[in-house]
Amino acid sequence: MAKILRRKYYRTGKCKACGKCCTQIYVKHYKHVIQDEKEFEKLQYLHRFYTYLKVIGKDDIGLIFECQNLDPETHKCKIHKTRPGICRRYPQEELFSMGGALSDDCGYKMEPIIPFCEVLEKTAKKSLNNFSIIKFNNIKKIF
Repeated sequence: MAKILRRKYYRTGKCKACGKCCTQIYVKHYKHVIQDEKEFEKLQYLHRFYTYLKVIGKDDIGLIFECQNLDPETHKCKIHKTRPGICRRYPQEELFSMGGALSDDCGYKMEPIIPFCEVLEKTAKKSLNNFSIIKFNNIKKIF
């Protein structure tokens, strides 16, 4: 499955609506993190999502954003029902490749995808062990 999807993790859990994922954001456009404000200004004309973001800093990785649709008092999204796809798909595996992490109290977890061959091997070993125990017990009954 991992080879087909080209993923190493799958998402479990659900959002606790804490709003932490809407602050201190790096945004990756195509294959790179947005680096400067001129690039960001151009992107705002291309997609509505970029108009929701406000630059709050910059570091070695790139510009750091926060979403302006996060209500500072309730920590809830003001446009939750119509939020962009990137918000609906959060968290994604790319978060880790960029050095990010989920907060400890996040409702989501990223679980490793176990390759099918490993699952099959474990199941086969377990079945073989169970079969051996059953066969051994039956032989003991005969004698």
